[in-house]
Amino acid sequence: MANASTGKTGNETGLERKMESRHLTMISLGGVIGTGLFVSSGYTIHQAGPLGAILAYAVGSLLVYCVMVSLGELSVAMPYAGSFHMYAKRFIGPGTAFTIAILYWLNWAVALASEFTAAGLLMQRWFPHSPAWVWSAVFIAVVFVLNILSVRLYGEAEFWFASIKVFAIVAFIIIGLLAMFGAIPIAGQAKAPLFTNFVADGWFPNGIAPVFATLLTVVFAFSGTEVVGVAAGETKDPGKAIPKAVHTTVFRLAMFFIGSILVMAALIPWHQAGVETSPFVLVFQSIGMPFAGDVMNFVVLTAVLSAANSGLYVCSRMVWSLAKEHLIPARFAKTNFHGVPVWAVLFSMAGSLLALLSSVIAASTVYLVLVAVSGLATLVVWFSVCVCHIRFRREWKASGHTVDELGYTAPGYPVLPWLAIVMCIGALVLVVLDDTQRSTLYCMIPFVACCYGGYYLLERRRAHTNEQA
Repeated sequence: MANASTGKTGNETGLERKMESRHLTMISLGGVIGTGLFVSSGYTIHQAGPLGAILAYAVGSLLVYCVMVSLGELSVAMPYAGSFHMYAKRFIGPGTAFTIAILYWLNWAVALASEFTAAGLLMQRWFPHSPAWVWSAVFIAVVFVLNILSVRLYGEAEFWFASIKVFAIVAFIIIGLLAMFGAIPIAGQAKAPLFTNFVADGWFPNGIAPVFATLLTVVFAFSGTEVVGVAAGETKDPGKAIPKAVHTTVFRLAMFFIGSILVMAALIPWHQAGVETSPFVLVFQSIGMPFAGDVMNFVVLTAVLSAANSGLYVCSRMVWSLAKEHLIPARFAKTNFHGVPVWAVLFSMAGSLLALLSSVIAASTVYLVLVAVSGLATLVVWFSVCVCHIRFRREWKASGHTVDELGYTAPGYPVLPWLAIVMCIGALVLVVLDDTQRSTLYCMIPFVACCYGGYYLLERRRAHTNEQA
């Protein structure tokens, strides 16, 4: 454990430490704030009711905080690129590490495919007679160029993509609060709504059960925050940048998600909220904002590009990390003169394009299975991070070190990591109980078994090769 606080330098890994705290924060925000908040949040309000939706997002925020402080401590002590499976290899086992890396890569590859599809469809609002695939191809090229040139360019692009989303959310919350308290008139309403819509039909209009049902959707809505851990190996001064990014990200996410839901629920009757029209558009239209639909279409398009940008970055670093561990051909670990793992980026882009192709020609079979398998990857990663944190602390103390020697100490240890583990298990129980989600387990369990089997076959083959040599 003596070298735990150092990690490998950029020169030793071939990657470059070019990202700063502001990049880390925006990358993490960019990975989370997407179509889920801008479009699907209305569904959460419709199902759980105003207070139920806020409660669900509060629980989701708590889980993310527990996971992120654990990840923060691990990332400062051991700032590896592609960190999740490296921690799992050290503190759980190499088979588990390999499985986590494959699952997480697949999760983002499938997400990339859906983001490229969404970008093409969004452009058809402004260019209705143009084929969506042309626009998808344009955005594929843009995201590829941003990732292939340099990590600094990727970080800078993600910073500005995420900034647009953050500005839109802050503007929405401020304008919404002014409308709630009567400073801005609302069409069709003689007086300020205040909190009338919150209790108009009781505290939980659909009962308490839908709150638990939407809790699963909310947990998945927060997936992407853990990207900070993947970027740790390419961050300047991780000891300062990572803790700052962790706390800033969690605080802003809680404020943005809960603040947005509060405003939506106050201004839109819960039974009118849905997924057909973005609740952001409904609110802006109610106060007479011109071109509300076009403005939000631009913001959502930015959100989609931001998520795709982060997705390709994460995918490529997972491939690079597996190659460094000699689990896949070493070629994928090669970097160019800007420190970008070119072959890993190319492989990840190819994987996402194959997923995109399967969504067109085999939507009800291959693509459905890919989505199901990747759906629970975030929960698996979060669970593994907290287990690794607990085992890291035990090993750290056993080797004669004190907590004061850590570059960053996670608050609330050991309560918070154990709480996160319990909440992750609870989310899996919800998956089992939910008829619409249960099928994901039927696909994921055999896939995980295949990953373990594949790893041990690779290890046996490698051991056999070494014996012959």
